[in-house]
Amino acid sequence: MWAVTFSLIPAGAAGVFIFGLRSLFVIIAATLAAVLTELIILKSQKKDISALYDGSAILTGLLLAYNIPPEVPFWMPVAGSIFAIAIGKQVFGGLGHNIFNPALVGRAFLMISWPVYMTTWSNPRWSIDAVTTATPLAMHKNADLGALTNITNWDLFIGNRGGCIGEVCVIALLIGAAFLILKRYITWHIPFSYIATVALMSWIFNGRSGFFSGDILFFILSGGLILGAFFMATDYVTSPLSSKGKIIFGFGCGLLTFVIRKFAGYPEGVSYAILIMNAVVPTIDRYTLPKWFGQVKK
Repeated sequence: MWAVTFSLIPAGAAGVFIFGLRSLFVIIAATLAAVLTELIILKSQKKDISALYDGSAILTGLLLAYNIPPEVPFWMPVAGSIFAIAIGKQVFGGLGHNIFNPALVGRAFLMISWPVYMTTWSNPRWSIDAVTTATPLAMHKNADLGALTNITNWDLFIGNRGGCIGEVCVIALLIGAAFLILKRYITWHIPFSYIATVALMSWIFNGRSGFFSGDILFFILSGGLILGAFFMATDYVTSPLSSKGKIIFGFGCGLLTFVIRKFAGYPEGVSYAILIMNAVVPTIDRYTLPKWFGQVKK
C-alpha cells in the first residue's frame, strides 16, 4: 500500500502543477476524510487502530482524489472518501474482505449523485479558457473534430488537456508504474492485457474512417486508462490470484471499457469496467487457480 502511494506522487505533483494549488487541497481533503472515517469506524467497532498504519485508507483517499475533476467543491472528495471507506471497504469487514475497489466505489457514488460536478472539467491553468472544457474522449464521442485537432498525442502524454487530477499526465503515471513493476509489487499481466484490449478494439471499431482506422495512441493516452490499468485494476484484494486469471481479468476490463466508451452515454468507462470485473474475480479464481499436486476430490 505504501509503495503504491509512493508511486503515485509524480502523478499528483503533475496534477497540482497542471491545474493549480486547488488540486492539492482536493487531494488533502479526500485523504484526511478517508483516514478519519477509518479511524472512527475502527473505534466504534473496538478494533485495533494499528490497522490505520497499513496505508490502505490513505491510498483510497489518494486514488479517489485522482479520479475527480480539480474544480469540485471541497465537500465532494470528503463525501466520496467517507462512502469509499464505510461502504466500499468496512461494510465488508475491512481490508482483505472488500469485493470492490473502495476508491472506485467512492467515485461511482459521486458520479451517480452529482454528475454535473463530476463532468465539469478545467483546462490547464496556463490555458486561455480558464475553467470549462471537454475531455478528449468527450470531444471524440461528440464528433467535435475541430477541438480535437488542437490536441496532439504529445499533449495527452504530458497532461496538456482537461481531465481528472491524477489521470492527465501519462508520463508521470508511467514513472510510478515502472517503479511498481521493477520492484515486483505488480506484474505485467493485468496492465498489458487491459491496455492491449482497449487498443485493439478501438483500432478496429472506433475509427472515424471505418474499420481498422482508430487512433490507438489517442485511446490509450486519453481518459483514465493508464491510471486504472496500473494502479486500480492491479489491487491485490480485488483482482485474480493466478497469472492466467489476471490476463482474463485485464481482457474483461478492456472489453468493458471499450463498450462503455463506444456505446454508452458517458465517454469514459474505466471505473465502471473495473468495478464490474471486480464482481467476477471469485469466478475467475475458481477456474484458473492451479490444482494442488496430489490433491484428491472426495
